[in-house]
Amino acid sequence: MLERLLDSVILIDHLNSIEQATRFILSLDPEKTAISVITRAEILVGIKESDEGLVKAFLDQYHLLGIDKDIADLAATLRRNHSWKLPDAFQAAISINNNIKLTTRNTKDFDPAKHSFIEIPYSL
Repeated sequence: MLERLLDSVILIDHLNSIEQATRFILSLDPEKTAISVITRAEILVGIKESDEGLVKAFLDQYHLLGIDKDIADLAATLRRNHSWKLPDAFQAAISINNNIKLTTRNTKDFDPAKHSFIEIPYSL
């Protein structure tokens, strides 16, 4: 059973050797952790081509969640209601639709006091 959806910022921090992110990532059970197709694309676009194989292998340990009609419709509603950027609205919609936490450190857009589906594992 999935517990959380990792937001791109958490994985980027880990890949940039941020100690708090690496400790958090290592504490997770990959069988209970997912990333979205959005996160996968955001991570892969920001890496060196020579690191692609290693990073893909790292990402492949997590469940990959996609976007369907219901998620797209919910993302549109969330964007309209919260003025989030579309990728953030998709992340939230995927989390809500799958009844799992969105694990991020983006408290600017995702205030855990306002949104019960948000998990902030560390701050910088």
